[in-house]
Parts: sequence; C-alpha cells; structure tokens
Amino acid sequence: MQSNKIDAKTLSEMFLAGAKRLESEKEIINELNVFPVPDGDTGTNMSLTIMSAVNEVENIGDMNMTTLAKAISSGSLRGARGNSGVILSQLFRGFTKIIKDKEELDIEIFTQALQKGVETAYKAVMKPKEGTILTVARGVAERALEINNGSDDFDTYFKEIIFYAEDVLQKTPDMLPVLKEAGVVDSGGQGLLEILKGGYAAYSGEDADAIFTLSMPSASASKPEKEKIITYETCLSLMVKSTYNSEDADTLAEYLDSYGTGASIKEAGSKLSISVFSDEPGRIISKCLSYGTIDDVVIKPWDSEEIKPVLAEASEETVPESVQKEERTPDPVPAKSKKPEPEPAVANVSKEPEKEMGFVAVSCGKGLDEIFIGLGVDHLITGGQTMNPSTDDMINAINDVNAKTVFILPNNKNIILAANQAQYLVEDKEIIVIPTKTIPQGITALITFMNDATAADNEAAMLDAISRVKTGQVTYAVRDTSINGMNIQKGNIMGIGDHEILAVGTVVEDTALTMLDKMVDDCSEIICIYYGDEVDEELANELCRNVENKYPDMSVELHPGGQPIYYYIISVE
Repeated sequence: MQSNKIDAKTLSEMFLAGAKRLESEKEIINELNVFPVPDGDTGTNMSLTIMSAVNEVENIGDMNMTTLAKAISSGSLRGARGNSGVILSQLFRGFTKIIKDKEELDIEIFTQALQKGVETAYKAVMKPKEGTILTVARGVAERALEINNGSDDFDTYFKEIIFYAEDVLQKTPDMLPVLKEAGVVDSGGQGLLEILKGGYAAYSGEDADAIFTLSMPSASASKPEKEKIITYETCLSLMVKSTYNSEDADTLAEYLDSYGTGASIKEAGSKLSISVFSDEPGRIISKCLSYGTIDDVVIKPWDSEEIKPVLAEASEETVPESVQKEERTPDPVPAKSKKPEPEPAVANVSKEPEKEMGFVAVSCGKGLDEIFIGLGVDHLITGGQTMNPSTDDMINAINDVNAKTVFILPNNKNIILAANQAQYLVEDKEIIVIPTKTIPQGITALITFMNDATAADNEAAMLDAISRVKTGQVTYAVRDTSINGMNIQKGNIMGIGDHEILAVGTVVEDTALTMLDKMVDDCSEIICIYYGDEVDEELANELCRNVENKYPDMSVELHPGGQPIYYYIISVE
C-alpha cells in the first residue's frame, strides 16, 4: 500500500486500523490510570469516541477527502466522552481542517495537519497539563516538522514520528510526578500511540509491534490476569448494532469469560440478554456498549437471595476460596463494589413553553435525580463515573430544553470538556457551561439560581457559589497503587477530596469521618451527606449522628442519593 501520496481510501483504511488497535488495547490503557477508582477509564472513553467516528466513516457513500474529513471530525466530536476523548476529537478536528479540501496528502500537507490538530486540541483545554496526551501529540507534530524536508518517503516519515512519540511517552512520568509514583506512563498518550501504530500497520502492511519495540512500564506491559471473583451478577439487555456478527459474538463471550464466570448470552433477534458473575461489572458494561445500546441493567450483590442457589451449586474450581469463606462469614461492612450506571441517556423531565433560561444536569442516582428535578432541572442526563456521557448526549438534551439560554451542569470533572464541546456545536441557543466538578457543586449552583436575574448575573453568582463547596467521596480501590506517599491496596476504602485522596481505611463510615475531618475548617457551616444505592439506611443514620456529635455547631443534612460507585458523597460549605 506504500506510496508517496495518501488518498482518501488509504487514509480511511489507516484510520479504521488505528481505531481497531485502540479498541483491542483499551483494557491495557485502562490499567494505566493512576487513580484506582472504578470510573469510566481512559481507554474506554477514547475507544468509544473513535468508534463513533468509525461508524460515520463506514457509512460514507462517496469516499473522498471531503466526506472522510467530515465523517472523522463530526463523528468524533459528537461521540467524545471524557477529557481524553474530547482531546482526541479535537486532534481529529484540527487535522481534518487542513485535509478536507485536498485530493491527496503529501508529507507537507500531512505535517500541516498534525500541527493544526495539536493547536486545536491545546485551545480546547483551559489549563493544558504536560505529561499527557497533549504532550505526546505535540511531540509527534514537532518531530514531523523537523523531518519535513521535501522527502516523499512516507514510510520513513511515519516510523520517525512514532518512534519519537514512544520516546515522549516514556518521559511523561518525569513531567507528572503522580505518574512516576504509580510507575506508569500517561494513559491518554498511550492511547494515541496505539492509534498511530495501527494506522502505520495499515499503510505499510508490516507488523507495528515488530518495529516499535519500546514497551510500557512492567506494570502494564501485558494484560494482567484477572482473578475470577463472584462478587456481583451483572444482567443486561443489549440491542446490538447491525454490524454485529459471529466474530463479535465470540469476542464478547471470550471477554465475559476473562472478567467473570458463568456467562450466559441469549439471543432474540438483535437483542441479547446477558448475565455474568463478575468482580468488575463496570468493565462488563463498557465492553457491551461497544457492540450496541443497553436498554436495561441490573447489578445484584453476590449474597442476594437470587444468587445464593447459584453459588451453592458452583464447584470448588469455579468459586474462589476467598468467596467461599466470605459466604460462610458475611462481612458486616457493605460490599466493596458498587452498581455501575447504565449507558448515559437523556431523561425527559418536562416539556414546557419556551422560557428564558433552562437547565441540563448530569446525575447518577434516583435520590439525586429527585433532588435535581425538585430544584428545577429540565432534563437530566444519566451518567457519571462508570460512563461519561458523550457530547451528543449533551446536544440531544439541550435541543429538548425549550429555553433561549440553557445552563449545563456536568457535575463531574471528566464531563466538563464534553459539555464545552456541546456548547460549541449548538448554534440556535445560548449555552452556558457551569464547570461543576461534583454533584454537590451542581446542587449549590441550582440553589443559587434566581429566575428574575439575567443569565450573565446567574452565571457569575453560580460560579462564585460553587467555588466555596468542598466535596468528599467515599469509594473503593479497584487496583493496587501508590499516590502521594499512600500505598493503596485493591479493596481499600478511600475518601477522595477535590484535589487528592484524604483518607484510606477498611471501614466505610470510619473512612468517611476521617475524610470529613480534613474538609471541615473554622469557616464551615453546613455538611450534607448523600448515601449510595447499597448503603444501609441505619448505617447512614448512624454516620449522620456521629457527624452531628463531632460538629455540634454545624448544620448536618442526610439525603438518600442512590448513587452507584460511591458509598457517600459529602459536601462542606
């Protein structure tokens, strides 16, 4: 396939191959995440982003550079999830701006496109950090510029920039101390490198792994063996894409077996009914989403009445010894794994005549949904840590709000960039993104809102109000790691503040109290506690009483949040 020019057909094959390689390596990329929380991991977000563009590319009728550029840019922009996905989509957006009116690409044009991609991505991030995917992308563009000397040897050109990308990636731990402490390279940068390698393999017909030999740190050099622990049963209904085939079915079945046991897949036309016992339901859901749309999902703890008979029938080889012992002596502490959210979906809360201002908010639990609706949110987007909603989810929600000005409350730091991107893509309404990083910040913003104030005055008031909200979240560690001098083991309970991990322990409520002690200061007046979907109400009430006793001069509120993943979300104002 090698040539001194690249036409649309060749570029599309390179793009699709890069996407396929990213998809195949996404779990390894997920393992590079520093924070050991059960969130929507980098590899998953980048893969879902690029696969959205893949769908557009595969449906091009008249393949040329213009239609290809539009498909890649539009598909990735609308499908972008998480910060890493948004940055990836902006790299594609800038790249396609240069190539869209060309019949073929030479090295000069390709180099210009790489420069524009980096420029566009950096502009999309308010405070770019070095040691991230941006750094690797810039390294690629800089190296391309250095070797752009009139040569028409694309093969050497691609090898040079990929070798340099590997070199830059290996240096990311020196740029971000948190990476060095955890012993990993940047996950987003690794994802970009996989795309480049896949694209080169399609162009050259060679095995990229045999050429590019630099490896990731030993902790992530190969896919870790997963212990099959029957902790949860994940049951879901999956409407598969029209492209779903027997090869996909085999791959899905193999994946379910690698991250769980007792997998059952029942087909009824384009609908699959799936159930599997697994210690990592979030991974199960993420994988299924790559094949279609989830209509319904139920996560049952291992000791529920429905599952006990299955466990009793399981063989000694099927059920690990740790689970057998736990069944004989139940742990009084709530399970250390939480129900992940279903695929982000827009919830139609109300349909009213056009008004001046409306709200879209991201929420993640029945109790929290009710709070947001009660405070005047027009549309909720179900999403959060286990699945970041896409830019397209945001756009659909905005379009359904019948208001001249729509405020977006992302309520998660990994969703803000997608909200900003939706703001750019919507033209018929004024969109204002309030950069709420947590659920409590979103609630405070809504409480601050005044109907009789202008949109600008409300924006200023909400920004000021959320700056005074401290948030702590209690969850569990999904992997061993070391952060800020703390050695964290899988299964530990963590109290995570706005900027760092504040407490690590083994008992949920004790860890919550330790975390809260580091959040409260002399200016604090109000503590709000939102307990999760599987936290016992009595335990939550006991925690509330302990907080009231410890801080008698403060107002303490307790609310059922119903959120997955986090045992408690606690705010201090």
